[in-house]
Amino acid sequence: MTDPDQEALWRNRFILINLVRIGGTVITLAAILLWQSDIFVEGGSIVGFPIAFAGLIVSFFGPKYLAGRWRTPPDA
Repeated sequence: MTDPDQEALWRNRFILINLVRIGGTVITLAAILLWQSDIFVEGGSIVGFPIAFAGLIVSFFGPKYLAGRWRTPPDA
């Protein structure tokens, strides 16, 4: 049987990885709405493009970064 503390730790890490992925996707979608629609600013705003790009970076590479940070044993 595994230690309940270890199970809770890995469950919380799994949840955090998925929240980072979902958060990056939400940021990307909101930024695309800012960039391409009139929902936030009349005529759209070019500021949405770099925000969308940053959201994509977080969505794709954030979970990989976290998994590498928590790797056991850590690679040197």
